[in-house]
Amino acid sequence: MKLSLRSAVGLLAAPLPILALAVASPAHAATTPTALRGDVLPAIAHAQRAGQIDARRSIPVTISLALRDQAGLTAFLQQVSDPHSAQYKHYLTVKQFADRFGATAQSVAQVTTYLQSQGLRVGRLSANHLTLQADGTAAQVEKAFGTTLATYHDASARQDFYANTSAPVLPAAIAADVTDVAGLNDYAHYHSDLARNTAAQASPQASPKATHPGLTPAHARSAYNVASAISSGYTGSGVTVGLLEFSAYSQSDVNTYDKGYSLTPPAPTVRTAGGGTTDTSGEDEVELDIEVVQALAPQAAVKVYEAPNSDAGELAVYAALVSDDVPVISTSWGEYEAGETPSNLTAVDTDLQEAAAQGQSFYAASGDSGSDDAGNGGTSVDFPASDPWVSGTGGTTLSLTSSGGWSKETAWSGSGGGISSQFSTPSFQSKVDTGSKRYVPDIAADANPSSGWSVYSEGAWDEYGGTSAAAPNWAAFTAIYDSEAKAKGKAAFGFANSTIYALAQSTNYSKAFHDVTSGNNGAYKAGTGYDRVTGWGTYNGANFLSAELG
Repeated sequence: MKLSLRSAVGLLAAPLPILALAVASPAHAATTPTALRGDVLPAIAHAQRAGQIDARRSIPVTISLALRDQAGLTAFLQQVSDPHSAQYKHYLTVKQFADRFGATAQSVAQVTTYLQSQGLRVGRLSANHLTLQADGTAAQVEKAFGTTLATYHDASARQDFYANTSAPVLPAAIAADVTDVAGLNDYAHYHSDLARNTAAQASPQASPKATHPGLTPAHARSAYNVASAISSGYTGSGVTVGLLEFSAYSQSDVNTYDKGYSLTPPAPTVRTAGGGTTDTSGEDEVELDIEVVQALAPQAAVKVYEAPNSDAGELAVYAALVSDDVPVISTSWGEYEAGETPSNLTAVDTDLQEAAAQGQSFYAASGDSGSDDAGNGGTSVDFPASDPWVSGTGGTTLSLTSSGGWSKETAWSGSGGGISSQFSTPSFQSKVDTGSKRYVPDIAADANPSSGWSVYSEGAWDEYGGTSAAAPNWAAFTAIYDSEAKAKGKAAFGFANSTIYALAQSTNYSKAFHDVTSGNNGAYKAGTGYDRVTGWGTYNGANFLSAELG
C-alpha cells in the first residue's frame, strides 16, 4: 500500500561519495558560503511549481551534525561486529557513543549560535549529540539557509507540498559541522510495505469469537518453532521492541485483537518524535506491526515511535530511536534509494551506524515491489533495508501442515531485493556478494498476503502480508532470543547482521534457518544458501536459539 506518503572481517560500508560537503578554503572560511549538496528533493523534478510559500508559515527543521571521528567509528564497528575479535559484542552506551563520536560541544555551540542569530528557536540537542531541532518562519528559514521555499503539486502522488528550490547554504565556518538540513520540504514520500489479501473478506463485526482469516498466533508460533521457547517463559519479557511509524493507530483495534486470541500483553506506549503525527492513513500498518509482535513475543514491551511523514520526521525519529537505545527495532516504512535526498540518506546512515555500535537489532521491510522498488521498469532496492547496518527483511509464501506447523516456504514474488546503488559490499557479505555493492535482503519471513497474518484493524478482521509483516516477525523473535539470553547469562542478539551472517555461514545453517530455494522476485531467483530474494531465508526458532544460546 502506497501512502504518499542500508579485506578485514569487519562490517564496513564504504562512505557515500555523493554526500560530501564542499568546504571552502581556510582563507575564506569566515565569509564564503558553502552549499550542502544533495539536499534538494528529487520529487520536484516531476512536480508542478505552484507559487511561493507564505513567509509567515512556521517551519520546523532537523539539523544533523557530523560525526566527530568517522574513521574511529568505522574501526570500532569492525571490532565489535567481528566474532573473532576480543571486542565482539562489547557495545557502547548512548553516552559513550556521544562522548567518542558525537559532535563536539564547540561544534554544537557554533551551529546553535548561527541558527539563533537568524531568528530560529533551537530545541534540545539529542542524547547522541548528533541532532538539533529548530523552527522559525518560512522567511527566517529561507534566510538562514540561503534558499527559497516554493509550493508544488505532485499529480502522480496527489499531494501538495513545499520544498526548497536549491541546496541550502551555510557559512563555511559551520558547514563542515552539518550533514543535513531536514524540514525544508514536507513531501510525504515514505510508504509502508503492507499488502492485504483482497480475496479474504473482512468481517465488519468486532466479536472476538469471529472466524478470522489469516495466520493466528498459535500457528505462527508453531510454524516458526518458537512455541517451546514461549512455554518455557521466554516471551520477550523485559525487552523493548521499538516500532518506527509515520502514522497513528487505534489502541481499541489492538485490544480487540488481543481479546480475540486471549493475549494479555503490556499495553503499547507511544513516543513522539519531530512533533508526532495525527495522520491515521497508515493505521493498518501500525496495528499489523504491533499485533505481529504481540502474537510472537507476548510479553515484550512495545514502544511505538510516531513521527510526521517527512524528511524532518524521518531524521527526528531515527535520532530518538538511537538516543533511547531501544534494543530491538522494526520499521515497515521506506523509500526507493534514489527517492531519498543524498544528505538525508547520509544522516540516517549515521544513526544506523550508531545503532550497530550500541548493539541495537534493527529490521526493515525490503519492499513489496520485487526487484523494481522504484517502479520504473529497472532494478532498485528500498531504503533503509539497503543500509548495511540494518537487516533487510524480505518475504516468503508460507505453507502449513494440517496441524498448523511449518510445511515449506517459497519466495514471494513481491519480496524486495537486489543490489544497492548507494552502499558498497559490507565485509559480512563478502562470501556471498560477487559484486561491489551491497545485496538485499538479509533474511525473510512470511509476507504473501494469501498466507498472511490475521489482523484486526479499522474495525474489521482481515488478512495482511507484505514485507511489513516480515520485519516485526524477526523483531519479535529477537525479543524472544534476548529474553532467553538474559536468563542464561548470554549476550543479547545485538547488531543483527553480525549474528545472522555468522550463524548462517556455520555448520548450523541448515538447522537454524529454513533455506528458501524456489521462486523469484522478477530479476532474481531464490536458490540454495543466500539469494537476493529471501537472503538466508527464515528462522527455525528453537534450533536457532539452541545453536546460539545452548
